[in-house]
Amino acid sequence: MNNSIGIRPEEHKDYKSIVSLILRSFQEGTDYSDGTDIIALVEEIRDSRFYIPELSFVAELDNRVVGHFLFSKFPLSPTKEGGHGDGADSEIVMLAPVSVHADYFRRGIGTAMLKMGIEKVRALGYKGITVEGNYKFYNRLGFRTSSEYNIFPTSGYPMVEPRCMMCQQTYEGSLDGIQGYIVYDMYFNA
Repeated sequence: MNNSIGIRPEEHKDYKSIVSLILRSFQEGTDYSDGTDIIALVEEIRDSRFYIPELSFVAELDNRVVGHFLFSKFPLSPTKEGGHGDGADSEIVMLAPVSVHADYFRRGIGTAMLKMGIEKVRALGYKGITVEGNYKFYNRLGFRTSSEYNIFPTSGYPMVEPRCMMCQQTYEGSLDGIQGYIVYDMYFNA
């Protein structure tokens, strides 16, 4: 990890830089998105009742925004078919999306961002974090397959490869008694 990485809450002035880095990150780092759907999801989350401004961050290095990630409230659905009620009092947050600028891949920025972010989630009293992604990366940060916590995927790649849908407790036993399904029906762009 590079110790000169600064991580702070995003500000409105960062939005253009965030759009640029998301495009580069997904175009050059994935084979499933050109980034435009990810930008739409970020904007949709910011406009929703699930947005938590103090849990949306940028990483800076060399006076440049090189990373972005956010956590948002994520109510679990009681059924595979969806439906969340109000969901504003969710005890669980979703980590999505996570982006590192393509010029800064493999420098420990993603790991540094998420370690700090997980601590912030814990400090704010949320009981768990869900994430969908590369289990080889997220397992190193303490995430485990969500079904181990009675939280189940309902669509997409995690149905083919369940290890891609993960959760993390914020403290030992924090997810005990919590169960449900990951359904993204509150977002058009998810």
